[in-house]
Amino acid sequence: MAQYEQSSQFAPSWFSALESTSSHGREQRVRSFVRLWRAFMRARVFIAGVLLLLQAFVVLTGTGGPPWLVALCAAHLSAALAVLLWSRPIQPGKPVRLQWLFTIGVDVLVFAVLQTFQQGGINYTPLFALPVLLASILGPLVLALGTAALVTLYLLGEAWLSAPLLSDISTSRFLQTALTGTGFFIVAFLANQLALRLAREEAVAQSSQAAARTQAQVNELVIESLSEGVLVVDRDGVVRSANPAAQGMLMGDRYPHAAKLLLSARDSWAGLANLVNETFTLGHPLETELSIELDELTTHRLFARSRLTAASGRNGGLCVLFLEDQREIEAQVRTEKLASMGRMSAAVAHEIRNPLSAITQANALLDEEVQSPAQKRLTQMIDQNAQRLARIVDDILNVARVRPDQALASQPSLPLDQTMRQITHEWSRQNQAQEWLSVHAHAPSVMVGFDPEHLRRLLVNLLDNALRHASKQRASIRVITQSSASDRVRLSVWSDGAPLEASVRRHLFEPFFSSESRSSGLGLYICRELCERYGAEIAYQRALLDQREGNEFYIVMPAAEGQRLPVQQNLGYPDSVPARPLPPHSRPGDPPLTIR
Repeated sequence: MAQYEQSSQFAPSWFSALESTSSHGREQRVRSFVRLWRAFMRARVFIAGVLLLLQAFVVLTGTGGPPWLVALCAAHLSAALAVLLWSRPIQPGKPVRLQWLFTIGVDVLVFAVLQTFQQGGINYTPLFALPVLLASILGPLVLALGTAALVTLYLLGEAWLSAPLLSDISTSRFLQTALTGTGFFIVAFLANQLALRLAREEAVAQSSQAAARTQAQVNELVIESLSEGVLVVDRDGVVRSANPAAQGMLMGDRYPHAAKLLLSARDSWAGLANLVNETFTLGHPLETELSIELDELTTHRLFARSRLTAASGRNGGLCVLFLEDQREIEAQVRTEKLASMGRMSAAVAHEIRNPLSAITQANALLDEEVQSPAQKRLTQMIDQNAQRLARIVDDILNVARVRPDQALASQPSLPLDQTMRQITHEWSRQNQAQEWLSVHAHAPSVMVGFDPEHLRRLLVNLLDNALRHASKQRASIRVITQSSASDRVRLSVWSDGAPLEASVRRHLFEPFFSSESRSSGLGLYICRELCERYGAEIAYQRALLDQREGNEFYIVMPAAEGQRLPVQQNLGYPDSVPARPLPPHSRPGDPPLTIR
């Protein structure tokens, strides 16, 4: 029908174009139409039953019409029941079919026969309002006006036959019939227009409800995926809602999702409670920095901003708190600052290399001339610091250097196990870590296309990080190689250190991110860049090895071209088992790690 075809132009939001044409919206409108149709059919059954009882009473008392009117009413009741039980409503907008003849036509015919053969003072004219309303509300305007016209013509004919023409009685009957017919036309038109308006309002309401539901789902998805914590708090300090980021900042993994929290329940939340109270008291947004202690070893430094919603209801508005991790803010600011200085730093580092080389050469010549032990120590200090500066310059230049578009096919293939053993032996001897380091090489024939110096730098960086956080016990650091696929090999560095915090894991391989104040934060970033240069991948996971939890940085690199490797399911090396990943969480008693 027209009232169901015009709803799209009343779209209340940018979701309505999607909702108004959806099958769900059409099904809702059809269900509403079916409910209304069944209500009218039940009304027809009720009226038919009342007419049957009335005719039976009239026949029994001998004050009514002929007895066959009882059979007519019984047939009318049967037809109404048949339509209600076995007939289906015509879909909105479809053309009028025979079903309308079995409803509107039957009603008009039965009421007309009762009105014609009535005896006594019973008047059946008001019953004609039922088919007129049925056609007006469930059908188009043409059907409604046609039904009203049919009823009016019958009433005029009945008035013409019931009294002599041009008599006083006929004049009053014609006038009464004209007024009744006019009323039927007015009812038909008004009922049809009201039905159109109600259908449009219903369509708009359904579209608005669907749009609001969709908008709410989008808002929930956006808020849940925010790295910024969002808390909704009332005047009593009750936390009405909190997104996952805020839950982690308040209580970590132990947040009770099924219960509401009071900000006054913990002493460490006192700063948040005071911020909420001051916001409600002053009536304007506030900002502050505060700390929340999850446990004895874990503290979150937060930057909190408060906003008030519009007051509504008896309890007034709500306070919305936005929480940001201070460490992430500082890392972002540091990244933005250093990124803006990247090009200038690269140019300065390039210019430093020449005078730094001159200083190193001059110091070497000076070292050959001096003989005093004190002077020798000075030259050694100069050489050590010059080498440190050279490494820093190389780090900056490696970050600023653009990676080639195509793979370095000219790099020589080198044996992974042999090269790894040589690098780890030199590193352990230099750091006096022979007792703590355990090497398990299980890829003896694997060749990889990697620059030897880059592989050394990659492995030494991971070993330095492992040494910094290992327990310094026997086999607390392990280097393992094994085949992971027919053309891939896996190199991993494992240490039994404490787990990483979630905020640290998110930024592990980003440049200039470090939890140590004296570190440049370029080590792991350069490792990732080196791996990507040779088609390898580097990742971190919390892994279990020999029933001990630890941190594992592993590199999956391609074998040399044309080489097929057997996949090793069970390594079988002594005093060890293959590492398996653990869920990425931090235990309450573990101190946080720092990453260089």
